[in-house]
Amino acid sequence: MESSGHRSGQTAAARLLLVAVVLVLLTATSLSRLVDAQHDYKRALELSFHFFEAQRSGYLPANQRVDWRANSALKDGWDEGVDLVGGYYDAGDNVKFQLPMAFTITALSWSVIEYRSQLIKQNQLRHALESLKWGTDYFIKAHTQPDILWVEVGDGDSDHTCWQRPEDMTTSRKAYKIDAENPGSEVAAETAAALAAASIVFQKSDMQYSASLLFHARQLFQFADTYRGNYDESVPIVRKYYASGPSKYDDELLWAAFWLFEATNDDVYLEYAVNNAQLLGGTGWAMSEFGWDVKYAGVQVLASKILLQRRGGNHTSTLEEYKKQAEFFMCSSIDRNGAKSTQRTPGGMLWLQSWNNLQFVTSAAFLLTVYGDYLSNAREKLSCPIGGAGISTSELISVGKSQIDYILGSNPKRMSYMVGFGANYPRRVHHRGASIISIKKDSTFVSCQHGYDVWYSKTEGDPNELTGAVVGGPDVNDDYIDRRDNWEGGEACTYNNALLIGVLARLSS
Repeated sequence: MESSGHRSGQTAAARLLLVAVVLVLLTATSLSRLVDAQHDYKRALELSFHFFEAQRSGYLPANQRVDWRANSALKDGWDEGVDLVGGYYDAGDNVKFQLPMAFTITALSWSVIEYRSQLIKQNQLRHALESLKWGTDYFIKAHTQPDILWVEVGDGDSDHTCWQRPEDMTTSRKAYKIDAENPGSEVAAETAAALAAASIVFQKSDMQYSASLLFHARQLFQFADTYRGNYDESVPIVRKYYASGPSKYDDELLWAAFWLFEATNDDVYLEYAVNNAQLLGGTGWAMSEFGWDVKYAGVQVLASKILLQRRGGNHTSTLEEYKKQAEFFMCSSIDRNGAKSTQRTPGGMLWLQSWNNLQFVTSAAFLLTVYGDYLSNAREKLSCPIGGAGISTSELISVGKSQIDYILGSNPKRMSYMVGFGANYPRRVHHRGASIISIKKDSTFVSCQHGYDVWYSKTEGDPNELTGAVVGGPDVNDDYIDRRDNWEGGEACTYNNALLIGVLARLSS
């Protein structure tokens, strides 16, 4: 009996020890996941603004922090008799495409409008305003007459045969415009939206500048609506790069109208968006993406904001229709639309396409976050086909956060897709300026072919870090190839960062 009791004691002790070990392992695993998900959002926010500085065209300011860049494209527009110096290069090339540039400014303005106090808290509002003004100053230059807007400088065809840093450019800097005879409603309306949204941002710091932005926004919206046409028919050279998509200019007209209503509180713009809700597709398109081309999800969220803030007045019933479509996007993004939910990679990233997929990840994260805040402030919940009418706003915000965490390193490769963030990030970005030694270190002229032969083909990391840039990202299987010729996954675009700013500001605070 004594011996048996001793063995029973040993067995019990062993079981307790085993349970303790398992608990320790589970706790360690849980802590590891927790630590893995707690990224330094403040640091990521700070870095993001560096990328906008790296993309500047024209004369760089004295407070430029990205010191490997220098002045570039200082004669843009001269051949056409206009001053088009300034603005942003959209990605890894040296062309100034107005449509994605304008969307970048609209999106960045939205980030600042919603999360201004958080940007102030993190001492980043000044950089946000500087980033916006670099774009809006250029748009004012490009809008030379009420019905004329210059919409591109340079061309993708000649640019893509060259691998040159912007300071050495020898490619065409021909400028292209739209006017009453050659309309471009998408780009005119998007520029109107950008200027209207930015005017809201600058109301608190520079009323005169804000009024100037709004003046141009009103004119451009009138131009876009009066002379309707697809801009890639008027400027065919843009088709291979930023073509007018299936929504054509319908979504941009609604987008601009809503932003003008937000900026002016003039009911004429809300009436426009309501009266044209069906005709222009605002209440008909159910979307799972939001980006530089198709704006419907953003339109629907803006309409929902007006409704949830009880500002709809007699337009409530139409705004409710907009809200239904906004909620389709939300439900799709949080995997509560069943078969109509957005596809995810094995690692949990929202997946829409192979080229620059992260543009849709950052935009979805923003819409989820801001819509969650709208609902929370209105004390409402989300209704989805799966989960019913009681889905909390915290779930929306949590999914948005998970997508940002994926970008910052919580993914199967443990890789940050923001350059310069963390220890493991892309070192061979598909970007001309970053991949060629800075002109400040070696002023030797780099020709088109020399750039390809010597710099593009290098296997070493970039000589200049494109700090803060969010690249296109991994493929549908969460795999990423860190090579300069991986243009689908390794190129960074300004609109990848614009909406990310807002989410990072919120998370960091």
